[in-house]
Amino acid sequence: MVAENIAFGVIAAAIVLAALRVVTTRNIVHAALYLVVVLAGVAAQYFLLGAEFVGTAQILIYLGAIVVLFLFGIMLTRAPLKGESSLDNDQRWLAAVVALLLLGVMSYTVIDAFDDQELPADTVQRTAEVADSVFSTYLVPFEVVSVLLLAALVGAIVIARKD
Repeated sequence: MVAENIAFGVIAAAIVLAALRVVTTRNIVHAALYLVVVLAGVAAQYFLLGAEFVGTAQILIYLGAIVVLFLFGIMLTRAPLKGESSLDNDQRWLAAVVALLLLGVMSYTVIDAFDDQELPADTVQRTAEVADSVFSTYLVPFEVVSVLLLAALVGAIVIARKD
């Protein structure tokens, strides 16, 4: 149990640091790579919680598809790779105040909703049931999202292409 707590703390710290770098770095490719660290850390947290299916889906969908789509979009639209100071403004303190306010509201809401409830210790993950529902009941929406991502990639290629 102690090793899991230490692993959770290390992974959580890596997620927080990488998330801060996502929004503070001036290089868009570096921001995408920091996003990879954040999403991989979230997948690792799912594995620590014993949710192997969700962790694997996190890796396959977000790391395998969404981040690749971001990187293709960055490369195809010829976004400036070097940071530009003109993209920054002086509203960081306002953003920090709003972030702290939202943290307080969300913390109050979660504490008020769940108070002293404990999670059941004997939860059994039914990966087969989740997979069956995704690939039977929700097969059409699953494929529609796949086609939508493909259309977005083709659209990025068309927009970035020189005439």
